[in-house]
Amino acid sequence: MKSGFVNIIGNPNVGKSTLMNALVGERLSIITSKAQTTRHRIMGIVNGDDFQIVYTDTPGIVTPHHRLHENMMGFVQGALQDADLFLVVTEVGESLKNEAVMQKVVDSSVPVILVVNKIDLSDQATVKAKMAYWQQQIPRAVVIPCSATERFNIDTIFDAILHLLPEGEPYFPQDELTDRSMRFFVSEIIREKILSNYQQEIPYSCEVAVESYEEGAALDKIGAVIYVERDSQKGILIGRDGKQLKAIGTEARKDIEQFTGKRCYLSLYVKVLKDWRNSQQALRRFGYEE
Repeated sequence: MKSGFVNIIGNPNVGKSTLMNALVGERLSIITSKAQTTRHRIMGIVNGDDFQIVYTDTPGIVTPHHRLHENMMGFVQGALQDADLFLVVTEVGESLKNEAVMQKVVDSSVPVILVVNKIDLSDQATVKAKMAYWQQQIPRAVVIPCSATERFNIDTIFDAILHLLPEGEPYFPQDELTDRSMRFFVSEIIREKILSNYQQEIPYSCEVAVESYEEGAALDKIGAVIYVERDSQKGILIGRDGKQLKAIGTEARKDIEQFTGKRCYLSLYVKVLKDWRNSQQALRRFGYEE
């Protein structure tokens, strides 16, 4: 039986989360047009009769500017240590950026699949040149062009993963899809709506915590708090007469209902937690382990 961890790494905004969702077949990892959207290490488990693939989407590689970034990069370092296969995601317009991380990939004996994503936004000659560039950078890598949004070459990537994975016993039960709870995915859906509706610093200063989750046969009741760092951010997030927050709640509720398959009553509140991105206590509370 083929079994192992396929750790997805890459710089921000190269489409890692979109690719993972395409490979898993579920909308597990947050997708927006903004960089630095994935903050946690998210697992997606795919089972077959003779294989189990455990995909892990890690935060995009960034230069840390606060403790949150430092802890996010801790997730990346963990992914470098326990991988059975590296799935390195790049895009056509990208060159080698984070030399320290990429050097660890190059120096490792772990197999590498390098995906050149977003080829639908380029031309054939440019794609071929970029594939040749990456093949030179990581000679042992299997280099595959891809468009995750168009699902082009997803089957080719899957076949290459299955070929390179080691033989072994499964790590998780056959019916598991992810290691994350429903509360986690609800908080990610809400955060995605914040990222989609607000500009500049507001989305990156927010964290979402699901404080209550009451499951019912036909209706779930969910209470969530959006934490911001300053009073001014709270005002912007709520909007005049609460209209902005209500819009966020409506969009999030629709996606939550689609994700869970049943109706949802969602209550949203906004609280200020000053400088939470530099507070280790707050980061631990929100699930960012060092």
